[in-house]
Amino acid sequence: MSSFAAAGFVVFIIILFIGIYLSLFGLPGTVVIFLDVLLYAMLTGFEQVSWKVLLFLFVFSIFAEALDFWAGYRHAHETPVNGKSLRGALIGAMAGMILLTPLFQGPGIWGGFLLGGLAGLLIAESRRQARLKIPQQAGIRDFFTMICRKTVKGVFALVMIFVSLSNIYS
Repeated sequence: MSSFAAAGFVVFIIILFIGIYLSLFGLPGTVVIFLDVLLYAMLTGFEQVSWKVLLFLFVFSIFAEALDFWAGYRHAHETPVNGKSLRGALIGAMAGMILLTPLFQGPGIWGGFLLGGLAGLLIAESRRQARLKIPQQAGIRDFFTMICRKTVKGVFALVMIFVSLSNIYS
């Protein structure tokens, strides 16, 4: 592998992480993951990623975003994107990777990034909620719905990453 190809692969992996991170904030992270894999497949001549895998990722991405849109339409509580929530999610994601990688190796990196990011985001949001007056706070049901929404979308992103990387490495 040339140094140019290695640098391209590093960028590919970083964009996969960005896709998970965006999913935590209700942004279209699964679409970013799909487009990243599509670009990788085009640059490698579709040798490692077939059109069947791309079709699966496309359908999975559309389904994840539709489910997230539906949950948002149902007025689920949404975490505001601000500096504290971004930092909390990033610190949590790094801590999750550090903690789960020795136990689960490769899957621990990705799962730790998602679970740690989710935990960091929830800690930042619960601290923000504690500073609000009681009528402005999100209820327990809304908070639980937000957790479920972010977890489901993150799991969709993880499945997409595992499918694409298993095809690339096989």
